[in-house]
Amino acid sequence: MNISSPPPATATPRLSLTDQQHLVDKLEVFKIQGRDKHGRKVLRIVGKFFPARSVSNEAVNNYLEEKIFPNLGERPFSVVYLHTDVNRSGNFPGISNLRSIYDAIPITLKDRLQAVYFVHPGLQARLFLATFGRLLFKSGLYKKLKYVKRLEFLWDQVRRNEVEIPEFVYDHDEELEYRPMMDYGLESDHPRPRVYVAPCTSSTSMMDSPFVYSMRCIA
Repeated sequence: MNISSPPPATATPRLSLTDQQHLVDKLEVFKIQGRDKHGRKVLRIVGKFFPARSVSNEAVNNYLEEKIFPNLGERPFSVVYLHTDVNRSGNFPGISNLRSIYDAIPITLKDRLQAVYFVHPGLQARLFLATFGRLLFKSGLYKKLKYVKRLEFLWDQVRRNEVEIPEFVYDHDEELEYRPMMDYGLESDHPRPRVYVAPCTSSTSMMDSPFVYSMRCIA
């Protein structure tokens, strides 16, 4: 099942606490949907949808406590986190905010969490979590983290027709198939520019031209 991407986040005046919670709900950042291959409920989180510049930790925590946590029930569950197109300027909440949200999760809920499927992590995310993950989120959660480079591998763990995946995630997944070096940060994730190659009229070889590549920057 495919859903479209919301409009890009823009800076807005601070909303009331209630309006912030309504915004998180409207954007469907967090949604309990479907089950994994073990029959456990799945909490789907779309990183790109998170309005980091418009909501506070308090609003997010209140929303989770009121709308999400009670509906997870008393049984084990899994999380599918879609990291596709997350960036620092628009939708990344920041490390301190992530830690605050994590600390607000009840201990009983943390114990029932069985796996976090981290879709499209990118090189920088993996390096960061490998270095600081245990310190920020404690070893219990870190051990449950499972990187998923392609959606085809996610369907090995989650029932495919029960979880909605935004269209932009499918698009990025398809692009990775043709540009695999993006997984390792050796190729930009921006569209390729058109290149005009002029006829060779001198002794200068192509080996003399500069080679430019960019490390993919993630939140």
